[in-house]
Amino acid sequence: MQKLLWLGCLYFLCILGSQGRGVKRRDDFVLLAGPLAQPELRTFSNGENVAFDCSHPIPANSKLYFEYLRSKGVTHFKVPLSWVQLLPTGLSSKPQPGVVRCYQTLLKQLLEEGLQPLVILHGSDVPESLRSRYGGWESQWLLEMFQQYAEFALKEFGPLAQSWVTFSDLDEVLHAGQAAGDHRLQNILQLHKKIYHSFIWGVSVQFTCCTAEQLLSWLPAYHLLIPWLIITTSSCSLQVDFLSVDMDYSCASSANFAQELKNLQVNKTGGKHFKRLTRLGSSYQKILHESAAKSTEDRDVLTKAFPAGFQWATSTESFKVEGAWAADGKGETIWDRFGHENQAFNNHNADTAADSYRKVDIDVYLLRGLGVNTYQFSISWARIFPSGHKDSLSEEGALYYDNLIDALIESGIQPVATLYHWDLPQALQDDGGWTNPSIVAAYMDYAAFCFHRYGNRVKSWNTFSSPWVVSHAGYGTGVHAPGIKDYVTASYQVTHNIVKSHAEAWHVYNENYRTTQGGKVGIALNSDWAEPADAEKPEDKEAAERYLQFMLGWFAHPIFIDGDYPEVLKTQIANKAKECPSSAPAVLPTFTDEEKARIKGTSDFFGLNHYTSRLVSSSVGGCTPGPEGVGDFQAKVDPSWPATASDWIYSMPTGLRSLLNYIKSEYLTYNNVPIYITGNGMPTDDSGDTLNDVSRIEYMTGYISEALKAIELDKVDVQRFTVQSLVDGFEGNKGYSERFGLHQVNFEDGYRPRTPKQSAYLFAQIIEQNGFVSRKQDHFEGVKISPPRRSTPLPPSEVPSASKSVWEKFTPQKRLDRQMYHYGNFSQNFLWGVSSSAYQIEGGYNQDGKGQSVWDVVSNNPGSGIPEDVNGNVACDSYNRLDEDLYMLQALKVKSYRFSLSWSRIFPNGRRESLNQKGVDYYNRLINGLLARKITPMVTIYHWDLPQDLQDIGGWQNVEMINIFNDYCDFCFATFGDRVKFWMTMNDPQGLAWLGYGTGRIPPKITEPGTAPYQVAHNLIKAHATAYHTYDKYRASQGGMVSIALNAEWVEPKDINVPRDLVAADRAMQFNLGWFAHPIFKNGDYPEAMKAQVLVKSELQGLSQSRLPSFTEEEKNLIKGTADMFCANHYTTRLVTHVIGALSPASYQSDWDYVEEEILDQPTTPIGFTRAVSFGMRRLLNWIKEEYGNPDIYITENSVATPREWAFDEIDRVFLHKTYIDEALKAYELDGVKVKGYATYLMDSFQYLYGYLFGFGLHHVDFNNPNRPRTPKFSAHFYYNVMRDNGFPLPEDEKMIYGEFKKDFIWSSATASYQIEGAWREDGKGLSIWDKFTHTPGKISEHDTGDVACNSYNKMEDDIAALKKVKVSHYRFSISWPRILPDGTTKYINQAGLNYYKKLLDSLIAANIEPQVTLYHWDLPQALQDVGGWENETIIERFKEYADVLFENLGPKVKLWITFNEPFVITVLGHVQGAHAPGLNDRPDTLPYIVGHNIIKSHAEAWHVYNDKYRASQGGLVSITVNSDWAEPRNPYKQEDYEAARNVFYLGWWAHPIFNGDYSPLVKKSVLDQSLAGGLTKSRLPEFTPEEIKRINGTYDYFGLNHYCSVLAFPVDFGTTQHFEADRGVVVISDRTWLETGSVWLRMTPFGLRRLLKFIKDEYRNPPIIITENGVSENGPVDLNDVHRKYYYEKYINQVLKAYLLDDVNIIGYTAWSLLDNLEWGVGYTERFGLFYVNRTDPDLPRTPKASVSYYSSIISCNGFPDPASGPQECWNPTPTIAIPGINNVNFLGMSLSSEDAATGLNTTFALLIVALAGTICVAVGLFPVKKVFQQKIVELIEGGREILIAD
Repeated sequence: MQKLLWLGCLYFLCILGSQGRGVKRRDDFVLLAGPLAQPELRTFSNGENVAFDCSHPIPANSKLYFEYLRSKGVTHFKVPLSWVQLLPTGLSSKPQPGVVRCYQTLLKQLLEEGLQPLVILHGSDVPESLRSRYGGWESQWLLEMFQQYAEFALKEFGPLAQSWVTFSDLDEVLHAGQAAGDHRLQNILQLHKKIYHSFIWGVSVQFTCCTAEQLLSWLPAYHLLIPWLIITTSSCSLQVDFLSVDMDYSCASSANFAQELKNLQVNKTGGKHFKRLTRLGSSYQKILHESAAKSTEDRDVLTKAFPAGFQWATSTESFKVEGAWAADGKGETIWDRFGHENQAFNNHNADTAADSYRKVDIDVYLLRGLGVNTYQFSISWARIFPSGHKDSLSEEGALYYDNLIDALIESGIQPVATLYHWDLPQALQDDGGWTNPSIVAAYMDYAAFCFHRYGNRVKSWNTFSSPWVVSHAGYGTGVHAPGIKDYVTASYQVTHNIVKSHAEAWHVYNENYRTTQGGKVGIALNSDWAEPADAEKPEDKEAAERYLQFMLGWFAHPIFIDGDYPEVLKTQIANKAKECPSSAPAVLPTFTDEEKARIKGTSDFFGLNHYTSRLVSSSVGGCTPGPEGVGDFQAKVDPSWPATASDWIYSMPTGLRSLLNYIKSEYLTYNNVPIYITGNGMPTDDSGDTLNDVSRIEYMTGYISEALKAIELDKVDVQRFTVQSLVDGFEGNKGYSERFGLHQVNFEDGYRPRTPKQSAYLFAQIIEQNGFVSRKQDHFEGVKISPPRRSTPLPPSEVPSASKSVWEKFTPQKRLDRQMYHYGNFSQNFLWGVSSSAYQIEGGYNQDGKGQSVWDVVSNNPGSGIPEDVNGNVACDSYNRLDEDLYMLQALKVKSYRFSLSWSRIFPNGRRESLNQKGVDYYNRLINGLLARKITPMVTIYHWDLPQDLQDIGGWQNVEMINIFNDYCDFCFATFGDRVKFWMTMNDPQGLAWLGYGTGRIPPKITEPGTAPYQVAHNLIKAHATAYHTYDKYRASQGGMVSIALNAEWVEPKDINVPRDLVAADRAMQFNLGWFAHPIFKNGDYPEAMKAQVLVKSELQGLSQSRLPSFTEEEKNLIKGTADMFCANHYTTRLVTHVIGALSPASYQSDWDYVEEEILDQPTTPIGFTRAVSFGMRRLLNWIKEEYGNPDIYITENSVATPREWAFDEIDRVFLHKTYIDEALKAYELDGVKVKGYATYLMDSFQYLYGYLFGFGLHHVDFNNPNRPRTPKFSAHFYYNVMRDNGFPLPEDEKMIYGEFKKDFIWSSATASYQIEGAWREDGKGLSIWDKFTHTPGKISEHDTGDVACNSYNKMEDDIAALKKVKVSHYRFSISWPRILPDGTTKYINQAGLNYYKKLLDSLIAANIEPQVTLYHWDLPQALQDVGGWENETIIERFKEYADVLFENLGPKVKLWITFNEPFVITVLGHVQGAHAPGLNDRPDTLPYIVGHNIIKSHAEAWHVYNDKYRASQGGLVSITVNSDWAEPRNPYKQEDYEAARNVFYLGWWAHPIFNGDYSPLVKKSVLDQSLAGGLTKSRLPEFTPEEIKRINGTYDYFGLNHYCSVLAFPVDFGTTQHFEADRGVVVISDRTWLETGSVWLRMTPFGLRRLLKFIKDEYRNPPIIITENGVSENGPVDLNDVHRKYYYEKYINQVLKAYLLDDVNIIGYTAWSLLDNLEWGVGYTERFGLFYVNRTDPDLPRTPKASVSYYSSIISCNGFPDPASGPQECWNPTPTIAIPGINNVNFLGMSLSSEDAATGLNTTFALLIVALAGTICVAVGLFPVKKVFQQKIVELIEGGREILIAD
């Protein structure tokens, strides 16, 4: 009865008390009782009652009870409903009928007794079925089920109750079975809001307020418990129907109950703050008043434009997007540390992030696509100054921002740089970070550097962005880096130092740079908008303004007002210090007067980052630190505001307008600077359809519109709007779980591809319109074209044509000449473009009245033959995604776009009477969109998609099609011709004729190979010509050009020396390209070769006339000259051989009499018979020039198929563009071909015969996504750069430098003992592992061995003579270990071997050549291999002993020693691959590391032997030679590939222990990670002991380097494989433009040597470097004129000179490999590296110098490269090589001979002739003079390189 007792007390307190005091009780006062208790528990005991829940019958005496309550003045009775009892399953469709009736009965009883029910939907009980399934109130599913329950309750009980409570006892609800959380509370509040507005509105009871004082006047001090006190609010301002307050009060208590209620009232109403609100209510009060006065219409989008010149921007922040966290010397930041300590969501980190450090081109591409004119980015302090201080400058980091800024400006985008966006160098944080006053000076230095370095290009600077977040989250709550939780002092000290840092940076700019650079410096402050939770409560208004002052004013007031913090902030903190003397919640530093003066006015604009708003109420913060505690306010959101993925950001766009007005009034009254909105955006989560971001579209539209209203209606000077952000990134403590980007970044893909979201297209549209209203674009007519030059009719081609000269010129080219890359530029008006066609991209196949095409019909029928039975019904959906296509084109910045018109979209049935205006409208929008972007439309009128209605009348076999097509063209010219200046009547008519009507592979799928192709082609040609002449009536007014796009593949004769193959090649060109080009560009008729061929075939088939139709003379005149330019589609080149084609069945293909085959040494593509043969492009263009009178040529299609699985990272397309375009450039610059334009595919599309299997485009299209998202590929960015450069300008790497090396520079050439010595069993030499390996079958090419090799053991004098001819200063050779120590030990020293080397040393010294001696060049004594070789640790001692013998015996004559040559090759080729001796490959996981470990220790021991015993007396140098390729990332836009490139080196495997003391961290980590991945518990890499590390470290006197070439690297995941290659995790390839050599592994890459030398300098403290090997090979026929080797040495040595002169590399020597052609290990003698040719067919093995000898000796003589500009140099005199077989060969009597051999043969022929005619003296007398003259003439011709024929 405890809960009932209060009723009696309350009655007497209210009724009797009021009578006693003369206070009349109000009629609308409410007294509430209830609820009923469970019958079995309703007693008068002191136990707690359980509310009645209809699980039992209603108590029999309930009516009496209700009557009693009513008699005592009770007005309302509480009825809690039981969700559990009503809906035990949780489903409203399955209620408990008995429980429903029970509650209905109870409510009726109450009403009958005059009591109003107060129905409570929910206390704390949730049906168990729902709780177990959905969990707690954090579940959206549970919220939805409760809303259904509420609907059910209102339906069943609504007519019986007018007062409802959604939730009672929120505390119990929130804490039931789980920890409390703001998220659950927000869910419940939002749910309450929904129920309130949807269901309870209109059923709440109207009450009037009563004050606490009135209530207290009725209440004497009796024992009292008031569980429910209802104060209704119909005449109050609370935005609820009533307020429920739960209070306990004991009448026995000494507390004053009246005072408690007064306190409650004071705390709730804040009456004591009224005066303060009145006093503060200036600008803020005004904004609130104006906001309240706005009508609903004010919230609509304002359909106006922004001011002209408005700055549209998007932004990124360095640590969120750049990645490359430790690349190029970057220092660690606090966010790097934060992520590595797993403090971010799901252990995310920013190591790679969006990889923007590698993606400048890609990010700028996105910016161009958006059309922004401004881009805001932040600079990483730690990337510029890794330690935070100026003495740690990283030039690579500074260069990154140079490149970014330059790329922006080049694209017409203004850079806005933020100096600091949260990523403090960790080194500064270690000293206290922003709490340390010294940081102000460090920041000044950093700012000064940035202003100085970038200020000439950057005109807008933010010193800080959102500094409040740094103070609040970084040093206050600690949820951001650096994770400091100190809101009492640190947070305020941070702000203090940031404000001073900002001011000092502003003064640095103002005093040093403003006058010269003319930029602006400001600060970007973040602020929510704050509104009072109760607009009628002055105390809430005051609290809301305090909120703004604590957030925005904390920074803005000092900078924009008076140099000091806001008064309210200072007052609050001072008051708190008084309230909390022992634990002040805030300590605010103070500014001196001097500081205030220096801070005030230090901003040229007001930068604002705004995202959301808050509802703020007054509260008592007590002594709690933090803004709410110190500021005495609480902030919340309105549940009706749309939520985002962030629990911080709710969409409330009107807050932006209010905030802008507030800033204007509060801060800009006296300092009227413009406002830049520097950040606005919202996140979506990382799941679901992230590309279709509707919520962001709504958010952006609302906020941008509110900014426009502020400008237009309120006259706020807003000049910039920045959308955050350009791309998804690392969002601090949220990791990658929140996505702010306009572009999606796929963080699962190492390439980090970027795909525009729908919001990106919206933003691009807003920017294009400059707001929300369409505006007229500037008119652009397309590129200016000269009046078309009507092609002059040409005579018919001969058989073979005169154009065979193209084969005669190019086919004999040497590989070096053919592959040599050409640098240059196309003409300035070159038309760079992309292409597409209607059926392949448009989709919308039955949309808006479009008719069916033949492709629609075929592809939608089963058995179409298209892979996977796909079709073009949707394709790329370009018909509905025009804006997305225009985005791509704008981003690429192409000059032209070639597209085709869909005939059936314009004329659904193919004829004019069926005109479909919606189709016309689509193409008008496309054309206008192109012109608005200054892109020239190139329109193909017909691209294979014939209307099906026309096919039904026979299609192109019907001659009526000529006029039908002409009418269609006429309409197109008339409709679009005012804007289209480039027309192609049709595309690839050859393919249509043969594939569509011959083979039936494409629609209309007719198979009549012998006649239909010719018939169709005949009609197509006449249709084209007719349309061309129809354009004549528009030509004068429109000024356009008309042509036809022909497929143009190139062919090469299989053997240029076989005449009929040459004729067959010419015939192939005529049958394919000439089929259409010959009539159009020459004489109006088919090629003679084609006519003759088909006629002969037809006659042989018994036909009376040719299957090839004939043109009449009138038709010929109509056709010839009907093209204003030559449009060619080119993809591949094939070989052609003459054959006799089949007669039956008759076929266009059999008429050829030739067969095609692939060129097998050229790269394959996924489509068979279509190899990427780049050199064919140049030859094709030359053929067109020669054959068709040098027309203007546009390459209208060129690309390559790549598998769709490759998606974005497709190197093959990059290689194709790199090589094919360069061949076109050669044709233009070198051959005078008039190449005018080039186009490739815009995007992946429906590829006819291949469906969607392959991609041809620069953009990947996801055909599995209904939105068809478009993502730029690697090739798109490469192609953009080619277009930007207008070709391939000569790179800096390729430019020659002139100068000399240091004096005493070492010039050398090298050999190795096993490769040249021979004498494998002579003079006591022991067996080596190579002796055994080469004698093992199958190990060496051609079964070669080193038994004799170059026989240098016996030809020492010849080798010395060769060295002297080269003029080297040094000679590097190796010692054969088994020649000195036959069994590898010192048990027996072979004196004969020692004597050989002593003699060699003496001979070298006598020749003034210094020896460089290698102790070990791979030829281990077999005896040592028999006991384990390099795997056995004992070998360390054996090698030490061997070295000691050599130092002792040879050391006095040797000053340069090399312990090992290329230990990498020893370990990997010898002990992993098994390709070298000893041929082991059984333990690739461990053996290479064991071998390498022992080699390193062996080297160290040998070095110490020399150092300890011989250095003092001999004075020599000892080191090791390591080999290394240089590695470039395969994709320069991909961080993973950069990391892979570092892994390729494995230079550190050897150099790091020797130069630094231990294996490199890279090697150790790689092997450890893979070992652990394989289930091992430790690394497979052995460890050095501390003593070993100490002994190994520093065992070098110089750095010996062997280098040959470079590679492209990319990572590969080998899973758990335990293998050396898996440890590296890298695959390497070569760039196709790198020149080939005689070795498949070696491509000429001179640039790599310089980069490698620079790397060694930086990595190993610039040691002296000797390049101990560098050279190039050839194979095949011997050619002493080794121009490729001359080229190689010139380019590589020049790169060494650059490293010396430009990079300050301490390079002291260069060694050419090799002196002689020798045994090249596994490939035997098939590959030759020598400067001297060794003729192995001559037993004497003579050495013959190649041309490169003279060239290399000239470089040596000049000690570098003399500048040609300084005149002739005596040292530079490379002598020509005289006897050079194989060069300028001529055909003599059927043999290919050199000119000398041909002359000899001629002499011999005449000599035999003389002998035969010796008996005829008179004839002989007459013959001799003739013979002399004739012989001389022949020799002259031969020497001139001309071919001669001698007739019998």
